[in-house]
Amino acid sequence: MIRFTGRGRSRWIVLGAVAAAAALVLSGCGGGSSGNDAQTVSVEWGEPENPLIPGSTNEENGGDAVDALFAGLVKYDPKTGQPSNEQAQSIATTDNRTFTITIKPGWTFHDGTPVTAQSYVDAWNWTAFGPNGAQDQTFMEKIEGYDQVSPSNATVKTMSGLKVVNPTTFTVTLTKPFTIFPVTLGYTAYDPMPQKFFTDRAGYEAAPVGDGAFKFDSRTPNQELDLVRYDQYQGDDKPQVQRLQFKVYSDLNTAYQDVVSGNLDHVRQIPSSALAGGRYKQDLGAGAGTVPGLVTTDLAFPLYDPRFQNPLLRKAFSMAIDRKAIIDQLFNGLYTPADGYTTPSVQGYVPNQCGEACTFNPTAAKALLAQAGGIQGPVTLVANSDGGNDEWMQAITNQLRQNLGIDVRYAPVPTFQEARKLANAQQYAGPFRAAWQGDYPNIETFLTQLYRTGASSNDSKYSNPAFDAAMDAADGAPTVEAADQAYAQAEKIALNDMPSIPLWSRPVIWGNGARLSDGVQNPLNRLVTSSFQLKPQG
Repeated sequence: MIRFTGRGRSRWIVLGAVAAAAALVLSGCGGGSSGNDAQTVSVEWGEPENPLIPGSTNEENGGDAVDALFAGLVKYDPKTGQPSNEQAQSIATTDNRTFTITIKPGWTFHDGTPVTAQSYVDAWNWTAFGPNGAQDQTFMEKIEGYDQVSPSNATVKTMSGLKVVNPTTFTVTLTKPFTIFPVTLGYTAYDPMPQKFFTDRAGYEAAPVGDGAFKFDSRTPNQELDLVRYDQYQGDDKPQVQRLQFKVYSDLNTAYQDVVSGNLDHVRQIPSSALAGGRYKQDLGAGAGTVPGLVTTDLAFPLYDPRFQNPLLRKAFSMAIDRKAIIDQLFNGLYTPADGYTTPSVQGYVPNQCGEACTFNPTAAKALLAQAGGIQGPVTLVANSDGGNDEWMQAITNQLRQNLGIDVRYAPVPTFQEARKLANAQQYAGPFRAAWQGDYPNIETFLTQLYRTGASSNDSKYSNPAFDAAMDAADGAPTVEAADQAYAQAEKIALNDMPSIPLWSRPVIWGNGARLSDGVQNPLNRLVTSSFQLKPQG
C-alpha cells in the first residue's frame, strides 16, 4: 500500500517568455480602486478565458483566481513545489488502480455547506460529462466509465469508477494502473464543487462559491476581481491580508511601472525591458523575487495545415532558431535553452533529449527544409501581444526568414483570449506560441495534456499511436521512478516527430511593490496568496 499526502496546477500561460514567468501581460485598462489600502493587496491579472469553474479552467488567469477561491486534495510547497496533503487525510492504494480517498472533516464552502466526498464525485462527473464541454474533461479519462459519459451526446452522467463510501470517503477505480495518479490530484480540475453550482449555475458564475482561503466579493469584467479572506478556511496556510484585488492589465510594462511607482502591489512577470541588465533588481530591490520554475515555452505547429505535416520541415524550423542569442539579448541570459519538452527542475528530466534537432545549425536547417520539399509562403507566426511576446516572436520570425530563406511574418493578436479562440477553432495558419506551466513536479505533466491524441491542450492536434502506447506503459509502471524513465522514452518519440519546437524554460520571476513585506509564487508559477503580507502602516 502507498499513502500519499499531496496539489498542482498545469495550464496554458498567458504571458510570454519575454516577461519572466509562465503566463500574461496586461495594461491598466480598467478603472476601479487602486487597492492601496491597509488591508488590500493588488495583483496584476488578465480576464479569464472561461467562468471561474475549476473543471473548465486550464489557463493562468482563471487558474490564479480559482487557486485563491478553492482548496483541493493536495497542495504544493511554495519553495520546492513538492506535494503534501491539503484536504486529503489519506490517498491509499495497493495496486495503483483503485484508490481510497479520505478527506479531513470540518471543511466548508463559502456558503457554509460542508465539503464532502460527494462534492468531489459530483464535480469530477460534471467535468467528464461530454455535453458540458468542460475544458479539463480529459483529466478524467483514466477513470472507469469515462468512455460512457464523455461523448458530446452522452446521456450517462456518472462514471462507474467513482463511488461515495461515506461523507468523508470515496473510491476511484481507474481503467488501468496509473502510478502517479495521487500527484495529479492537485490540479484545478480535481477541486470539489458546491451544490449551488449544480442547482444555480447562473448564480454561481455571477458569484463563485469555493472552499479556499479567499471568497468572492465582487467583479467588474475586464477591470478587476475582488476577493475577501474566508475566516472559516481550514487550511494551515491562512491568509495574512484581508483582501485581494486582481486588476486587469493589457500591457505588462504598464503593470510593471505601476508596481515600481506604488500603484500596484504584485506583478506576476517581469517584462523583458526590465530584465535587461538586471534593471528590475535595481527598481524593486528586495521586491524582486525568483524561484526555479516548471515553465516552458514552445513554438507549436498547426498539424491540421498540410504544409506542416513533414517532421523534417518542423526540425528545419527548430534548427534555424538561435535560442541562446534570443535569451542573451532579450532575457538577460536568465532563461535556459530547451533540450526537450520538460524543464531541468522537474522530476524525471533527462538532459539533451532533443539532440541536434534543438541545436542551432542554419546550414543543416536549410538542407533539411530542401529535403522536406520546402514550403509555400507566407508562413505566419502568431502570439498574443498582451503576454509580452512580440519582441521574441519577432526575433524568431527574423531568424527563420534569414536562415531558411522563406517568407515568414509575425501577425500578433491583441489578447490571450483571442489566441485561445484561434486554438480552439483550429484556425492557426502557421506556428504559434505555446507556453506551459506544470501542474505538478513530474515529467508527465509536460506530455499528457499536450501530446496525447485528443488531449485537452493538444492544440497542434498531434497524434502518434506509438507515443500514446509509450505513455500508457509509463502510466502503469510499478514505481514512480520507473514511470519517470518510461515517460522520458515517450518524450523522445514526440521530439522525433516535433509537433512543437522546444524554445526555453525559465525561472519564475515576479515583482513586489514597496507596500509588501512578502509575497511569492511557487515553482509552478502559482500565486501563493497566503504569503502576501503588507508592511505596517504609519
